[in-house]
Amino acid sequence: MPAPLSRRAFLARSTIAGCSLAASPLVTPVSFAAAPWETRLVVIILRGGMDGLAVVQPHGAPEYAGLRPDRQAGPDLDGFFALHPALAPLMGLWARGDLGFVHAVSTPYRDKRSHFDGQDLLEAGTVTLEGVRDGWLNRMLGQMTGVQARTAFAVGRGEMKVLAGPAPVADWTPDAKLTISPQAMRLAELVMQDDPAFHAALSEAAMLSQTRGTRTKGKPHQKIAAFVAEQLRGDTRVASFSINGWDTHRAQQRALNGALGRLSDAILTLRDGVGAAIWERTAIVAMTEFGRTARLNGTGGTDHGTGGAMVLAGGAIRGGRVLGDWPGLDEADLYGRRDLMPTGDVRAPAAWLMRGLAGLERSALERVVFPGLDMGRDPGLLL
Repeated sequence: MPAPLSRRAFLARSTIAGCSLAASPLVTPVSFAAAPWETRLVVIILRGGMDGLAVVQPHGAPEYAGLRPDRQAGPDLDGFFALHPALAPLMGLWARGDLGFVHAVSTPYRDKRSHFDGQDLLEAGTVTLEGVRDGWLNRMLGQMTGVQARTAFAVGRGEMKVLAGPAPVADWTPDAKLTISPQAMRLAELVMQDDPAFHAALSEAAMLSQTRGTRTKGKPHQKIAAFVAEQLRGDTRVASFSINGWDTHRAQQRALNGALGRLSDAILTLRDGVGAAIWERTAIVAMTEFGRTARLNGTGGTDHGTGGAMVLAGGAIRGGRVLGDWPGLDEADLYGRRDLMPTGDVRAPAAWLMRGLAGLERSALERVVFPGLDMGRDPGLLL
């Protein structure tokens, strides 16, 4: 008698049954969680180290022109800061108060400048990686009651560590297509019948894939944002995905134009996709593992640095402001005489967003979600 077909074996053989994954290297898994509150939180991880000094340009600082002789003049924000021209499509959000920035922030990570460690620490939300196995968004969900995963089915490459952990979360790749014959679906149901959670997840995954249709047309980052928006119109309250392309060691302006264009597209696609009513209850935060050197290198790029910037968007955001304690760009003011000095912890604005959106207590945020964090004074990020 043949051995029972396990779940692992079924998934490994699923291509025979007709399961296909139309994956692109630019498409990253998107993580979701449903929760019993009406606000929405989207976390975008900007992988590679976004150059905050090029994105939110301190053109009012006398040292800036010397440090960045190739700067591309963008729209003025407040007389001191200007926006990179590739983000000019977001100026309508800025004028409406739906876009803001926090400058001179970083994680507690210092000096080693490794993308892998920097990103892991950003998504862990801790001071050290020792003994840490979950992410700060998952720990936030663990503090809430009534949290349910949108679906327990996961397809895609890698993981969003910021949502890793014991709280129920679903992972999905927007271009995943589950095309399975009725006979194969029946076989799968029989295999999974003794595992109610997995059985339900398989059915929901099939339904979700079948209802995707042609709703995710466009470039990969637009497909991701459109898929996220579709989920946010339903039960999903928290979503996270990443945008790559921020490691700008050479020819930075060319690389930044592309990366910032993708970020702008993603934000505007989210706004258009969720609709006006949900947009007013949505906060988007885009974060990166570290900033970059204040001075350009010899190849027109910048190297791994420390202080950087974070992007805030959404109808729930009290925008139209560049927040943060500006440290200055004189050489003596730079971190190690090379990087923008971090004057704020990037975790603090994220904590204040969660405080306002989900009603978490400050003590839980500082001790559990972001262990070792001092949130400081409330910056008033939300309306």
